[in-house]
Amino acid sequence: MSDDQKKRLIEIWQSLPAQQANQLLEFAEFLSQRHTVVAREMAEPLDIPRPENESVPKAIKRLAETYPMLNRKMLLDETGKYMTQHVMEGRPAKDVIDDLEIMFRKHYEKLLEGSL
Repeated sequence: MSDDQKKRLIEIWQSLPAQQANQLLEFAEFLSQRHTVVAREMAEPLDIPRPENESVPKAIKRLAETYPMLNRKMLLDETGKYMTQHVMEGRPAKDVIDDLEIMFRKHYEKLLEGSL
């Protein structure tokens, strides 16, 4: 967007009554979110190999980097449950990481289907 366009948009926004100015802002936010979702959906997972003897926290970081199109906040509860299984219940890291990989892949597939 050029500086002239930015100035014009600000002039329009400032000239509107409060309710319409708020609607303009909401519409701009809607367009911004839609653009972000489309950009994320178009991304392919990165090919980051799984190292031997990987820790659960490092696996979570690797998977988040592998699937940058996924919303990390949406995955927080599930990843936390797996971390708890490993730390508090003593579940082997390999098994937890296997499940984390499945979970991330399922979320990616849901995103592609449009159900996220």
